Amino acid sequence: MTNASLSPELESLAQNAKKTLDKKVVDTVQLHFHPELGAPFWLEKAKTYDFDPLKDVNCFDDLKKFPLFEDDWLRGGPVRRFLPQKWWDKPTYTFETGGTTGIPKSRCVVDDFRIDYEQFSETLPDESFPKGANWMMLGPSGPRRLRLAVEHLCQTRGGICFCVDLDPRWVVKLIKKGKIEEAKEYSAHVIDQAMTILSAGHEIQCMFTTPKLLEALALRLMDEGSSIAESGIKGIFCGGTEFTQQWYRFAREELLGPDVYITPTYGNTLMGLACGKPFIPEDNFKITYYAPQPRAAVEVVDFDDHTKLVGYDETGRVKLYTMTDELFIPGFLERDEGERELPHEKYPWDGVSGVRPYHVFAKTTTVGVY
Repeated sequence: MTNASLSPELESLAQNAKKTLDKKVVDTVQLHFHPELGAPFWLEKAKTYDFDPLKDVNCFDDLKKFPLFEDDWLRGGPVRRFLPQKWWDKPTYTFETGGTTGIPKSRCVVDDFRIDYEQFSETLPDESFPKGANWMMLGPSGPRRLRLAVEHLCQTRGGICFCVDLDPRWVVKLIKKGKIEEAKEYSAHVIDQAMTILSAGHEIQCMFTTPKLLEALALRLMDEGSSIAESGIKGIFCGGTEFTQQWYRFAREELLGPDVYITPTYGNTLMGLACGKPFIPEDNFKITYYAPQPRAAVEVVDFDDHTKLVGYDETGRVKLYTMTDELFIPGFLERDEGERELPHEKYPWDGVSGVRPYHVFAKTTTVGVY
């Protein structure tokens, strides 16, 4: 990897970020492979390796000594096996992802979701996400981490969170069965809930939602002679694979107007939350995401060799690493692809832009109410 295109100041920031990441990797491995306090899954796996994680992992690049993480390991229990025994006496959550067919992937969490969203909170502009403002969570509920995470984000900023009831698995089932009208009715049911919350005098100024739901809400408000801005919302944190460059322009110019701030995010139950590069007009609505280092890192790797980074501006598959006190993932190939981007002053490490479903899987991916 070369940072030849970076200014001396950014190069220095990137080097410091790399040192922080290296230390985080070592600390995480030392905990997860600790003989008494570590995670049962990794302690068992260590017996199959031809290296000693406690002695031979001294920096981020050493994670390439591990085989790829397989997400099927997360299907079924016991779910605590990935959680270091250090935390087993703490109140523990289990969060699920996917699960439209078969056993869903799940992970145990003690505080990770709170830490992730507290750090994300620090990236939000107070003028658009006022401290003390109430929020609306217009996204999936049930066994997903997102509902509790957004609620904690709201509470961290001093507000109260109002949530809708949404089961995305039901929508995906309807679409797969070709019941498009029923899926539309369910989407309308979700928007009905949002409209009720907004009309109830709850003084909501901030919102999490997904691109499809934001569009549906904005159009419903327009049909009733109102708008997102007129409903009182100032700031929107939005995420989902439908958040494309074209949709970003459409949202800012057509759905929201100049008085509503929207920030794109990319994340999942395993990684946490990757922030979008701050908007500047000369980027032409290009969206670049930066992982929440050092708690997680993302690389854009060669389609045929996951140990090899692609060049800047080149296309590859997204590879995730998670290094928290509660979860260790030493390299997992996401179901996404994108372009590798240079570090940014605010996030001095590699980013990824143009995130979209990995082309090999794209034809078999069903996008529901999200």
